[in-house]
Amino acid sequence: MTESKTPKSERTRAAILKAARELFAELGYDRTTVRDVAARASIDPAMVMRYFGSKDELFARATAFDLRLPDLTRTKPGLLGKTLVAHFLDLWEGPLSTGSLTILLRASASNEDAAAKMRAIFGGQVMPMLAKVMSPAEVPVRAGLVSSQLLGFALCRYVLKVPPVVAMERDQIIRQLGPTLQRYIAGKL
Repeated sequence: MTESKTPKSERTRAAILKAARELFAELGYDRTTVRDVAARASIDPAMVMRYFGSKDELFARATAFDLRLPDLTRTKPGLLGKTLVAHFLDLWEGPLSTGSLTILLRASASNEDAAAKMRAIFGGQVMPMLAKVMSPAEVPVRAGLVSSQLLGFALCRYVLKVPPVVAMERDQIIRQLGPTLQRYIAGKL
């Protein structure tokens, strides 16, 4: 739909969400204000409240995220780790990226609601994905290890911006992290 055919309310909602995502990513949850979001979206702060009700609801909507995880039952058993690393790189910086995960990760360090949301995303999506390829009894520990690796890497690359980690090329990341995730998924615990 072209912008002229999109109702003004949808354009306004989209502008608010875009501004919120940018500011939450730049400033984090605590330092971002509704007034900042409104100014970035070039609207009155009352409009932000009209569309989203509260800063918390705006944050929830700006960071809504489906990991769109691959079906590991269709992946060769020896490539599970590399497949997941490649998928997560697409989510964080590739064609599937919206910036929401970076916002959530940054906010998770100082905001319990954001941390709970991140736990819910990973617990609600990573665990069911892994349950399809392993013993149900092992899923919680293995999902925790997979999540710790992916989130730790993401923290270093996208939030802390540790220079050697930021400088790594996609293929190098997959080569280095893939075997670790493979061990977490299918190796001996």
